[in-house]
Amino acid sequence: MATTKKSTIVKTPQKNAEKSKPLVDPSDKGPIIALLRKTERAGIESLIDYLEKSDFFVAPASTQYHGSYEGGLAEHSLNVLDALISLYEFYVSAYQTPTIPEDSLILVALLHDLCKINCYHEDFRNVKNDQGVWEKVPTYKREPLFPMGHGGKSVFIAQSFISLTSEEAQAIYWHMGAYDTSDYNTYNELSQAFNQNALAFLLNQADMTSTYIIENKLYQQ
Repeated sequence: MATTKKSTIVKTPQKNAEKSKPLVDPSDKGPIIALLRKTERAGIESLIDYLEKSDFFVAPASTQYHGSYEGGLAEHSLNVLDALISLYEFYVSAYQTPTIPEDSLILVALLHDLCKINCYHEDFRNVKNDQGVWEKVPTYKREPLFPMGHGGKSVFIAQSFISLTSEEAQAIYWHMGAYDTSDYNTYNELSQAFNQNALAFLLNQADMTSTYIIENKLYQQ
């Protein structure tokens, strides 16, 4: 039976979270920057500079679902990396799936949602309070400054600074799985990508795990 060396990536500590509160301090860019630098990918410093000048570290991950608060996008990216490492270690140990380089795991997890940069903006919406009275509450609205879809946009942004392998680009492109299909993105091609590329399948599963398990508000009450 094949054996595999356990990942040396230090996982982000997980703890019980208060509802709609980030686990990651938006002002603490250190963990993500350190992980990106660990890849030693050519052009990574330019990408880091872009992230620091953008709203990546303070943006939410969504308007009202998972990570819908300041710093939610950075937190979600780290959560996906944690889930991806765990899934990879399980599958490669139990089923001898192909070996995936550590830098690939880091890059696809931390960069899969670059498409959300400069996408969400602070706003207000009307909701009824406990007394049944309508009141305005803070929220986010989605108005991308650079509309270009989802996974493909993340690939475009990343490759403006660094070179991705074909497996990494394909994984990021398809990370939404069946949630990102159209007349052009077909289920057939999605199935083919997952069949050919273990990294693509694992990133999709890690993203879903982070969204529906780790960041699920129902489990944080």
